[in-house]
Amino acid sequence: MSNDLRNDSNNNNDVSKREDDEVLHRDPSYFQYYSQLQHQQNMLQDHVRTSAYHSAITFNGPSLFRDRLVMDVGAGSGILSFFAVQAGSKHVYAVEASGMAQKMQVMLKSAKSASGARNPYLADRITIVSSKIEDPSLLNKVPQVDAIISEPIGVLLVHERMLESYIYARDKFLRPGGAMLPSSGTIHLAPLSDAALWNETITKARFWQQDSFYGVDVNPYFAPAFDEYFSSPVVGCFSPTTLMSDSVIHEVDFHTVSMAELKEFVIPVEWNIKYTGVMHGVAGWFDLAFVPPMSSLHQGTAPSAVYMSTGPQSPATHWQQVRMLFKQPLAVNAGQLLRGAVLMKVNDQRSYDISAKVIALDYEESVQTSDEALVQLFETKKSRARTALWYLHEQIYNYSYAGESLEIPRPEAANMYLPVDQLLAESAAPAAANAQSYVGGNVDTTIASVQGIPNSVTDFVIKTGSSSMQI
Repeated sequence: MSNDLRNDSNNNNDVSKREDDEVLHRDPSYFQYYSQLQHQQNMLQDHVRTSAYHSAITFNGPSLFRDRLVMDVGAGSGILSFFAVQAGSKHVYAVEASGMAQKMQVMLKSAKSASGARNPYLADRITIVSSKIEDPSLLNKVPQVDAIISEPIGVLLVHERMLESYIYARDKFLRPGGAMLPSSGTIHLAPLSDAALWNETITKARFWQQDSFYGVDVNPYFAPAFDEYFSSPVVGCFSPTTLMSDSVIHEVDFHTVSMAELKEFVIPVEWNIKYTGVMHGVAGWFDLAFVPPMSSLHQGTAPSAVYMSTGPQSPATHWQQVRMLFKQPLAVNAGQLLRGAVLMKVNDQRSYDISAKVIALDYEESVQTSDEALVQLFETKKSRARTALWYLHEQIYNYSYAGESLEIPRPEAANMYLPVDQLLAESAAPAAANAQSYVGGNVDTTIASVQGIPNSVTDFVIKTGSSSMQI
């Protein structure tokens, strides 16, 4: 299946076959964007993002950062470098290729001002390196470091391809046994039912199905417009009730992943469909983990683990989530398995081309179908199969989702339908158990107290008027 998908991707998208230096001509606009404080502010105001990094760095101060050399890759506003100094780092090398490098100098200059220093703890603790990390001259200018910190993350984890710079820094500047924060990322993909978004998208494309637009027949533009709209991922938050199955995941360990593994990888798909309905595409998001390895820590200390998610059931971030639509929706039944694969491959737009093949199978049919036989089913069972090609750099935005209402969310509101036996079982179950199945059931959810769990920075026990829950 994965080889078949790779072959299709090569046939459909020759632009993916390129040398790395072909992307460099696009770097000026990329770095110009991030040289503006308004864009830095957008990221800093993402409380989920900034607080996760702050917790990961400062909580690991005594065990990891104290008296250590640190590199901040793509330092931007310098906020992670400042956190590292707060955590006790001996010295931080802040590598930044955009104009933000000069703006960071203003912060460091103010730390040494004789007429009222601001942030004096930063004085002589940070060296700003105005360069791309890949500049060979840095090998003679920057020493090996004990830890590398960075925010190299884009939409669906990999957009903008900054992860490659993060891994390059690891290979060239991290001492053996050193730490990477974040330490890993996890891509999530799940089947999506979103008739409103699909209808909105096809309506945009149908603009071009006009015989006389000011006397001009624009129908010849419809086919390319249709391709364009349905190959553009839609960035924006959405309701978790539109997901038809649990997600499949692809984990990326930043301590071990190779450059080649970042540039092209396949995510096998096997979704157990929970609802009868119509699948309109694939939803995606990612998680980050900040867990320094034991080899990087001061002797006798332990790591503090911090995690964050950009999923639809978590607080919104500036990355939001992404929805990728099929050109033709796929009808599925509860209990079926959706099998296939998603291939992600770098392109020359600082992003990825994403190709997918999925097919709906009954459970018994799936058990009897090997991966090799699955390739043949795509040819013989075309009505149950879908293929798609999306360009992550051509993302568009949709901000229509305003959060869940106070009413109990029901799957049929999203045109997804439970099996009858499961539907009947809801009323047969005790009321208390039933209430736990939905958000905002008939229970007292007034928060009485929030108590931290010992030795954890991310887990809490929340006590309500009727129960306790751990998150």
